[in-house]
Amino acid sequence: MNQIKLKRIASSISQELSQICATEAHDALLHNITITGAEVTNDLSLARVYFTSPLEIDKTTLEKSLNDDTAGYLRTKLANRIDIRHTPKIRFIYDKSIEYGENIEQKIKEIHEKDSQ
Repeated sequence: MNQIKLKRIASSISQELSQICATEAHDALLHNITITGAEVTNDLSLARVYFTSPLEIDKTTLEKSLNDDTAGYLRTKLANRIDIRHTPKIRFIYDKSIEYGENIEQKIKEIHEKDSQ
């Protein structure tokens, strides 16, 4: 499938899931996650949805809970909003890039502090 079309579908999935989590979901867990992006496979069978959360819950537990408990609910909601023939299966993956970026910023800050002394 055309890569531009796949990116457009992934972007739509990301936007719609963000909106569903923020406004329509009744689960407090969904209100506390932020969707950071999505990727869709070439055959549209799977959507990898990346998320972060400020909650102090083990990230693996949070990821498992989203995949096991709420992915089906969100897929159903998504099917009503996006006009594609088959709605992809949703798989949540914790996005570590924000923590990685903060770690790099902290190390740069420490280096600058050492240089100024």
